[in-house]
Amino acid sequence: MIIDALLLALQPSVLLYMFLGVAGGIFIGCLPGLTTTMGVALVLPLTFGMDATHSILLLIGVYVGAVYGGSISAVLLNTPGTPASAATAIDGHAMAARGEAGRALGISTISSFLGGIISCFFLILISPYLAKFALKFSAPEFFMLAVFGLCIISSISGRSVLIGLLCGAFGVLIATIGIDDISGVARFTFGNMNLFSGVNFIPVMIGLFAMSQAFVSVEDMMKKQSDAKKITQALPHKEDWRVIFKNSAIFGSLGTFIGSVPGVGADIASFIAYGQSKGLSKNGDKYGTGVPEAISAPEAANNGVTGGALIPMLTLGVPGDAVAAIMIGALTVQGLQPGPLLFQNNTAIVYAIFIGFFVANIFMVCIGLSSVRLFTRVLSVPKAVLTPIIFLLCFVGSYSLANNFFDVIVMFVFGVFGYFLKKIGVSPSPIILGLILGPMAESNFRRALLMSRGEYDTFFSTGISWFFFVLIVASLLFPVFKKLTKKK
Repeated sequence: MIIDALLLALQPSVLLYMFLGVAGGIFIGCLPGLTTTMGVALVLPLTFGMDATHSILLLIGVYVGAVYGGSISAVLLNTPGTPASAATAIDGHAMAARGEAGRALGISTISSFLGGIISCFFLILISPYLAKFALKFSAPEFFMLAVFGLCIISSISGRSVLIGLLCGAFGVLIATIGIDDISGVARFTFGNMNLFSGVNFIPVMIGLFAMSQAFVSVEDMMKKQSDAKKITQALPHKEDWRVIFKNSAIFGSLGTFIGSVPGVGADIASFIAYGQSKGLSKNGDKYGTGVPEAISAPEAANNGVTGGALIPMLTLGVPGDAVAAIMIGALTVQGLQPGPLLFQNNTAIVYAIFIGFFVANIFMVCIGLSSVRLFTRVLSVPKAVLTPIIFLLCFVGSYSLANNFFDVIVMFVFGVFGYFLKKIGVSPSPIILGLILGPMAESNFRRALLMSRGEYDTFFSTGISWFFFVLIVASLLFPVFKKLTKKK
């Protein structure tokens, strides 16, 4: 069966499709507004005339490339190409600003590769067991997971923890806008039909990160423009490798686990990895200034999600995220039904997917490392040329989500808000985290209470809930304990 899978996955035409998929995915990931899901969805119609192996491996190539590609614009332009790379932008762009863009991209590329490879091994070795465990998650467990994610706001809040918590609460508040999923009541819509479906967090993210950075660039152009910093390093330093291997092992595994939980995703995994790595790092107080650990951890985690999301999809027919849902559709079009019978009746195709996923990650690291110097040339482009391009990408990326000009207005408003946050030294990341995790926490909190008829002990009724409760307490107390021991 392995030989049959190798013959399927290593056909020259399949390898060519995967290479083009990874390259196209990297390009899609670089562009703000074109999310990984959107990129895979755009390529899906092209696969209808292909056989199962070509179609699914092309989509996997796009998936792997797009998740990594978002880090390129995050590092170079402080503009996350995808939501999964928003955490990378915090320290990645800070490192690029001091002339180490090549080093930051090298750390990101290798960490992404190792995170993807680790998830590939999990996918092959323990996918049935991890998928069964992920299916045990119900509303109480999802709520505790969301609270655990929200606990890292204090780690990414910048100078003031209090202001960071207020920004996170503001993000959660924005997430309540729209029709309530459970009661059907319109909340904070003020009669505006555009708000009935809520505020899409992608225009908010583009505004807070990309548009605000464009405003800062305009301000810099009005002043005396400094010379662009020379790129002196195109690969990680020797001391970075230990950090990369350590973080990739830990947070690649974490990302795989999070990816195997249906409905979570790479954006949540990257923020959780960023917060936890800050707590574990000796340089936690330097996060936000361009620390290698702060780039390696979220990139290993969000690429670990790629393999993790395929685990429940292949073994149980349950999509781990939106991209996996599209891939289920691609397999169904080919007459294949994901689930236990797929392993029994189409074993060669399943193993071909495993091998193809591994090869796609190899293509990703080869393209990434060979193009580092090309990517860093973006920084040598004059701001008078680059800034209008950023403005254009912001407008096009926001409008293309739903062909709705209202999303452009949202992006612009949050761009102005993000500009003033930058001026007072406050990170906008807690707002994005609140927007992402707020709906997940609220809906599962209410569902859990409906299931238990108002009994709050349902949140502590399983071992998984207690596991996340311990992690929540540890996340809140560890920074305090670390600060006290440091003072002593």
